[in-house]
Amino acid sequence: MTSDLLTRLKEGPVLCDGAMGTLLLSKGIFIDKCYDELNISQPDLIRGVHVEYLQAGAEIIETNTFGANSFRLSKHGCADRLAEINRRGARLGREAAKSFGALVAGAVGPLGVRIEPLGKIALSEAREAFREQIAALNEEGIDLIVLETFGYLEELHQAILAAREVNPNLPVVAQVTIDEDGNCLDGSSPEHYGPQLESWGADVVGINCSVGPAPVLDALERVRAVTTVPLSAQPNAGMPRAVDGRTIFLSSPEYMASYAEKFVNAGVSLIGGCCGTTPKHIHEMKGRLKRHHLPALKSVSKPAPTTKPVEPPAMRERSRLGKRIADGEFVVMVEVVPPKGTDGSKEIEGSKYLKSVGVDAVNIPDSPRASARLSNQALCLLVAQQVGIEPILHYTCRDRNVLGIQSDLLGASALGIRNLICITGDPPKMGNYPDATAVFDVDAIGLVNIVHNLNHGLDIGSNPIGTGTKFVIGVGANPGVPNIEEEIRRFEYKVQAGAEYAVTQPVFDLRLLEDFLRRIEHCRIPVIAGIWPLVSVRNAEFMKNELRVSVPDEVIARMSRAATAEGARAEGVAIARDMLSAVRDMVQGAQISAPQGRYSSAVDVLEALGSSKGATV
Repeated sequence: MTSDLLTRLKEGPVLCDGAMGTLLLSKGIFIDKCYDELNISQPDLIRGVHVEYLQAGAEIIETNTFGANSFRLSKHGCADRLAEINRRGARLGREAAKSFGALVAGAVGPLGVRIEPLGKIALSEAREAFREQIAALNEEGIDLIVLETFGYLEELHQAILAAREVNPNLPVVAQVTIDEDGNCLDGSSPEHYGPQLESWGADVVGINCSVGPAPVLDALERVRAVTTVPLSAQPNAGMPRAVDGRTIFLSSPEYMASYAEKFVNAGVSLIGGCCGTTPKHIHEMKGRLKRHHLPALKSVSKPAPTTKPVEPPAMRERSRLGKRIADGEFVVMVEVVPPKGTDGSKEIEGSKYLKSVGVDAVNIPDSPRASARLSNQALCLLVAQQVGIEPILHYTCRDRNVLGIQSDLLGASALGIRNLICITGDPPKMGNYPDATAVFDVDAIGLVNIVHNLNHGLDIGSNPIGTGTKFVIGVGANPGVPNIEEEIRRFEYKVQAGAEYAVTQPVFDLRLLEDFLRRIEHCRIPVIAGIWPLVSVRNAEFMKNELRVSVPDEVIARMSRAATAEGARAEGVAIARDMLSAVRDMVQGAQISAPQGRYSSAVDVLEALGSSKGATV
């Protein structure tokens, strides 16, 4: 089959079909339906779509299996029917194509989940999921595999590997999806992903979806300059536009057909359409491609698809905090919460006071409890400029996609911020704007990978960014979480990703911290213990029952015996001092919280170290 496909591509352009989802939507199938399952429940409908494209002139049709992997099917409760859905999809394609002499391509899309290094799914798990789907398609005798709409190269790499494991002779078309500048979602440029996919063994390299024909042509011209394998183009029918509440693709069949010719002139041999394209588009494209021959390929000098990471300075050279941690000194940081308005004078004065008593750094959280507050990056800059104490930017994944994350971090680095604590972040529903939407492109593990790459002068697409950032990378840890096994597993991943120190949630139960430290001995990095001076018994109950922090009954009992508010605050400080004294020789530092902005309480806690005396702010 490989020689048949590649021979046909060498002889002239080969026309693929257009969108499956667009036609199903136009035929009354709701968007929330599992389109892949229609192979079983409505086979005549799927077969009919294939026939429409074949009658329009398509020489290759793709199976209705774009999302038929275990991860996507599980969202519709169909994972147990994965093999049946894929086999039936391939069978429907073969039945339709038989009388037309067309080829059947098994369509395989992304898993719909983040894989390492940006997500929780291991590379081996991703490859196995692709292998499972491709094996089912291969059993029904498909002619080729089309891996399409991939925004992240490493995921596409795993899909290519899976296809080769299933059937080394099965032709593989590897297609990325791009933005209007020609880059993948992970930032990879045409000059990078073109030769990279070729080096991974793709028989055909191409682009599909997301944008219209013009940006796809621009990008493929750049790919053609650095690759020798056949190219494919399956653009959308223009960029989608919202018109009267409906999503419309505005590129006409005639316009798409004109670009079909331009693709051929640029050396593209496999041409079709994606979202918004219909049999009418394919019919017009067929008319333009008749008797069209591909231009002879010019020899190209292919750059090696490699990147050259830079080595960042040693941690002790990146910041004063990094030096203290690297030198094994006990570090002290105090949390300074941004104000709810624009006036940060209290926080600035508090930071000056903390510096005066010897605190090493102030840790500035990012909209804690999902509340709207002054940007913590702005407060970090103000503290650094007006106080001179080192700030620690508490950076969360909430509300930021991977592009925004990189932009933020590059900006923070340019402003001189050097210390980070990378966490996933509280979802908006926990805060005072429960209807706000959340963007969680990655979690804390993926975030650490991004920062680690930036420190080595690479973006997430492994493209060089010049001089690397110089962040000291911290992460969060929760010794008191109910599922401690999962917490340890995630901690291991964070360390593997590049975490250099960890700050725990507030510790009230010494046994839990001891157990946590014992469990991470094999992947130990410096641990900073969180210390929280309680302000009332209600505060203690809230932390235990609503924030799910492990607060022992004896701590609540001690707080409940306080007769006055001042007495409760004093008891909370005393409890925090006891905990700080107990953990002093177990960890490499302490992060002291300042509830209600009472920095004097944090300093009073530090008296347990014998280095600070209480004062009033």
